[in-house]
Amino acid sequence: MGYLTTHVLDTTHGTPAAKVSVTLYRLNDGQKTTIMNTVTNDDGRCEQPILPDSDFKKGVYELEFAIGDYYRSKNIPLEEPLFLDDVIIRFGISDESSHYHVPVLVSPYGYSTYRGS
Repeated sequence: MGYLTTHVLDTTHGTPAAKVSVTLYRLNDGQKTTIMNTVTNDDGRCEQPILPDSDFKKGVYELEFAIGDYYRSKNIPLEEPLFLDDVIIRFGISDESSHYHVPVLVSPYGYSTYRGS
């Protein structure tokens, strides 16, 4: 069975982004269902797969990263409302036997993602 992981990297400081709240949703017919909520560790990763094999199914998902709260905790002087607050990445899982890794590189003014390994 497959599984899903993520990793958050802070490009402003060149470090992993620790203590970022991450929420995973499954989308079905336009409705969001919360699958889990966790927080990144000191390495910017979640301690366990965020979608373990027992729940791993084909479908459309969203990862929501509380990037605004992360940068507010760093006491960086930013104007409110923040340019980026919650970063939401919608993606699909088509192969139930694969490892899907969704890293996100963040700053207060931009982000990027890709399917990692």
